[in-house]
Amino acid sequence: MVDEHAGKRSRKRPRIRLFSAFRGIFLFAAFIIVAMVAFASVVGVIMLQDITQDLPAIEEIKPSLTSIVYDRKGRVIARLFEENRTWVDIREISPWATKAILAAEDSEFYEHQGIRIKAIIRALLSDLKQGAARQGGSTITQQLARNLFLGRERTLQRKASEAIIAIRMEKIYTKDQILEMYMNMAYFGHGAYGIAAASQNYFGKPPGALSLPEASMLAGLLPAPNAYTPIRHPDRAKTRQNYVLGRMVETGMITNDERALALNESLTYVRSADSRVAFVMEDAPHFVSHILFRQLLPKYGRERIYQGGLRIHTTIDLELQQRAEAAVSKLKFECALVTLDPNTGEILAMVGGRNFEKSKFNRATQAFRQPGSAFKPIVYATAMENGYRPVDRMLDAPLHFANGWSPKNSSGTYRGEVVLADALALSINTVAVRLAQVVGVNAIREQAKKMGITTPYLPENLSIALGSSSLTPLEMGAAFSVFANNGHRVEPFGVKEILDSNGNVIEQNGPLLTDALSPETAVTLRSMLMQAVNWGTGTRARMDKEGYQVFGKTGTTNDWTDAWFVGGTPDLVTVVYIGNDDHKSLGRAFGGTVAAPVWKEFMTEAVKITNTPKQFTVPPGVGVQSVTVCRTTGYLATKGCSRVINLLMPVGQAPETSCPWHGGDVTAARGDSNSPSLILTPEDDSLRGQYQLEWKDSETAQTIEPPPLQTQNVAPPVETYMEPYQFDPAPANEIEDRYQELLKQYNIN
Repeated sequence: MVDEHAGKRSRKRPRIRLFSAFRGIFLFAAFIIVAMVAFASVVGVIMLQDITQDLPAIEEIKPSLTSIVYDRKGRVIARLFEENRTWVDIREISPWATKAILAAEDSEFYEHQGIRIKAIIRALLSDLKQGAARQGGSTITQQLARNLFLGRERTLQRKASEAIIAIRMEKIYTKDQILEMYMNMAYFGHGAYGIAAASQNYFGKPPGALSLPEASMLAGLLPAPNAYTPIRHPDRAKTRQNYVLGRMVETGMITNDERALALNESLTYVRSADSRVAFVMEDAPHFVSHILFRQLLPKYGRERIYQGGLRIHTTIDLELQQRAEAAVSKLKFECALVTLDPNTGEILAMVGGRNFEKSKFNRATQAFRQPGSAFKPIVYATAMENGYRPVDRMLDAPLHFANGWSPKNSSGTYRGEVVLADALALSINTVAVRLAQVVGVNAIREQAKKMGITTPYLPENLSIALGSSSLTPLEMGAAFSVFANNGHRVEPFGVKEILDSNGNVIEQNGPLLTDALSPETAVTLRSMLMQAVNWGTGTRARMDKEGYQVFGKTGTTNDWTDAWFVGGTPDLVTVVYIGNDDHKSLGRAFGGTVAAPVWKEFMTEAVKITNTPKQFTVPPGVGVQSVTVCRTTGYLATKGCSRVINLLMPVGQAPETSCPWHGGDVTAARGDSNSPSLILTPEDDSLRGQYQLEWKDSETAQTIEPPPLQTQNVAPPVETYMEPYQFDPAPANEIEDRYQELLKQYNIN
């Protein structure tokens, strides 16, 4: 008989054998896994002994931090980095960000001791099945260990090492410290390393201000930032955000209603491209490049600047900078604008050109240009320091030198005897050259250097009087600051203070002042330059409607190649330069017609921002007096003088008698020990009859001998002269090439 149950039993036996076989394989695999883990652990312990026995303090684990450049009021103007990372304390991070990252990456973070055994075994089994180390399962501590101490290769050995370091880290650091390090080390895409950079890059806000929708979006990026970026892959990013919010619901961090609201909120992103560059200059690019290549990199080196997390506090005022950029943006020629605090030398604004992306050439600091008549105040200051006065007179008459040079006035006309203050305000060329003859070229050169002109391109001939030097707008700003601050030379500087990543001061800079002019001369020149604005060549810079006193000087070079206006109000000095890089003519563009209006547009806003005083003050002890003199003779003005000048002059130097040409007493004028002098050069003797004033008695109208006036005999001029820009010491194309060389030298992208 056939047992009817035999078939059934025979069908069950293979199952038992299959189960037994599977159990054997499982036990064998488990043994192999345990053995491999044990072996890897032993190897890992040996390999990582140095790391684990003395892990660094949390304060030392701050690799490749972003250095930040601030303006004078603490506003960010640039970020310098290899990895765009700003370290923040965990208390400065939004709780939503912390919760979202924990939910997405390691919800049991505060319960485990660095690793999760089940997750490791599950990952190892998966890796064995696939024949390679592919599965994750790492805790936040393990991920941090990998980021800090290990490579990113997927091997069993690396995973074992990762686990060993994670366990050790859990014994050294608190949970909050580990989480803080992780959130500051993690990469979020688009060049943003750490939660602070991510928050700023994506949403333009500090990490403490992140909302639940924003935090969940950022947390979703961590596994694969490039794949889940909402900027390039919004659908994938939304799926990841949904996952994170779902995990937050599962772990009890939020409710379903909160999840729905967060998921439906539309997010706005502030960045649309990678920030993975060596520096991101949000504002003042020419200024940042100036301090970077002139000061920061040469002094501290690339590694400290781009990885050290320095806090660089500068002198720039961001509002002034923005107004400066707006003021020059409408120009069709290249330009420079630089503003200084004349009392300290702090650079408050700097524009080196219309478009930094197109041209790195900083015309404020690198363009050696001829200032033209804007240099004349230095000539007059030299004369005042040597005893000449603004009421003295010189001839405005033709000049001819043996070498063929014949400087002329831009007007093409000559006025005869001219009071020096009048000649400066009207920018008369022939008077400036004659004055340079009298005081000497070397004296002018030395005075220029004392006032802050550092260029090596100061001519050694009389053309210096007409501004044939090659110098930078920044130098001109320093020189005119002497007139504003009552005689002190200032050293322009852009960096006030540098702090390291721990807040320790490593550098501080402040005003460096030296004597350049006597206070009396500085105040006198300033009053003369105020007349140049009130009724001279600089009237388009007047700010009398706004109630501000302004001093300044226009500058125009041969063939209208360069146009300048240099001047100031109380506590501000600004230089505006306009010109073509190839020195082509601007086309009948005078400093007073193209540069002065730009200067006024900017300064009208600048005085409001800085809230500077409206009137200049004379410090106690400076011996000057206010006088009103005749623009024709230099004597004290009478009611009959139709053209007058208001000046401040050193006490004891002003005339004591009234103008004999317009009603004053001729005899008294003759006896005045402070009578204005007529300053003549040897070449002027033949011109006296043609260009000298014709003196008449005010009552009889008869011609009379003039009051006894002094004449000057001077050495003949140096007979050398160079055409403008025959030699350009700073061609724009060479500066551009040098900029690229510096980028390569410092390995900057």
